[in-house]
Amino acid sequence: MSFKLVRKWVSRLTTYLLFAVLIVMAVVVVSSKASGGEPEIAGYQLKTVLSGSMEPGIQTGSLIAVKPGGDMTRFTDGDVITFMDQEEKLITHRITEVLTSGDQVMYRTKGDNNNAEDLEPVLSQNVVAEYTGFTIPYIGYLVNFAQSQNGAFLLLIPGILLLCYSGLTIWRTLGEIEKQNKKETKNLEEGQSLSS
Repeated sequence: MSFKLVRKWVSRLTTYLLFAVLIVMAVVVVSSKASGGEPEIAGYQLKTVLSGSMEPGIQTGSLIAVKPGGDMTRFTDGDVITFMDQEEKLITHRITEVLTSGDQVMYRTKGDNNNAEDLEPVLSQNVVAEYTGFTIPYIGYLVNFAQSQNGAFLLLIPGILLLCYSGLTIWRTLGEIEKQNKKETKNLEEGQSLSS
């Protein structure tokens, strides 16, 4: 393969990658700002994991997808749920036991990386969503930043990079056109001097 062909493909790949990053950042920032909290895509909420209680399956700083809604009494042992604790904090842990008392359903939960079960059982009314098994490591840090006051700044970075890269590509193309024009002019002058 020639160097020009490789450079052309690298150029295209870089452009597509920057454009994809710009779109993803736009979706994350806009959806988190619109919902006033966690971003939501196609009915799934994206949550950031801030502790290592579910490692190694779910690492600290990961972005996970959870499915809200439905019957919150449907879960069984081994399911991973996201629930609100007594301090109004969201936690994602695995169910170790289902407790029923009349119509009341509660879950004993435990983080996979924790030594003991959580102190208090979780009321089914406090379950917010079910973990879907989808996780992207380290992207949660980015989402947390997107939800901050400076989150809109995330849109600027890939946009500026894309503009700079486009400018560089245009500058290179104009340089190649100018080089080609000089070459044609030189060939034309040489052709005229030979015929004279």
